Amino acid sequence: MSITIGFIGGGNMSTAIAKGILRNDSYSASQIWVSGPHTAHLKHWEEMGANVTDKNGEVLSKCDVVFLGVKPGVLSYAVSDCLKSLPSGGPRKNFFFVSMLAGIAIETLHEAFKVFDFPTSVIRIMPNTPMSVGAGICLYTPDDTIKPEQCMLLEKLLNSCGICEKVTETLMNSGSCLPGCGPAFMYIVIEALADGAVKQGVPRAMALRWASQVLVGSGEMVLQSKKHPGHLKDEVCSPGGSTICGVTALENGRIRATLISAIEAATLRTYEMGKK
Repeated sequence: MSITIGFIGGGNMSTAIAKGILRNDSYSASQIWVSGPHTAHLKHWEEMGANVTDKNGEVLSKCDVVFLGVKPGVLSYAVSDCLKSLPSGGPRKNFFFVSMLAGIAIETLHEAFKVFDFPTSVIRIMPNTPMSVGAGICLYTPDDTIKPEQCMLLEKLLNSCGICEKVTETLMNSGSCLPGCGPAFMYIVIEALADGAVKQGVPRAMALRWASQVLVGSGEMVLQSKKHPGHLKDEVCSPGGSTICGVTALENGRIRATLISAIEAATLRTYEMGKK
């Protein structure tokens, strides 16, 4: 496709999305622009073949879709730099923003965009880093000015990144921490399972490979079988067998309550960031 894709902020999440997009042969790195205050920190983007600049306004002027990937606390600075470095021709006619700023509502984004003398449209997203390998999930919600074809464009952009699902903004606030923060929690689970196997004499590299595949396979079983995970768990637990003994140890360690608390803590923090 001939569209040009921009990223204001070239951190881990922006990089994950860009790598996921490039998994689709319809797009090339030459169609991607990225900006950051220190281009020396964007060397990995140059190595991918993307265009690098220290001017946010340059990205705005050259791209049809502009992902906002800065920290929530520097939103106003990023917008100010867009305004300061924007060429006289302004942005492209049908461009729109895609914001990945955790906790920042669409209304707040439009307040920040009031400094522009041109109309702005925005889609708010919550992506995750596994998008870089085509196994991620991205929730999105558009503002009232976004056209259906712009939503379709976003979904086409991200279709090689994993699941892309449209939700209400209410769900963006209350549910985004599961896809957004969940991978970090699962990495801890993988590491812990591997540690357990190492304790029993399995070589480290082998244990990590097995633990990782266990999580991949378990997720695919839930998605493809459409069975409740509790039912799938019961299918593995033979009476008096090894698995039910291990499940008992997990229950004694309050694994369910701990994971529920992790999602709750992350969600509360996201609300706090949105209020600052």
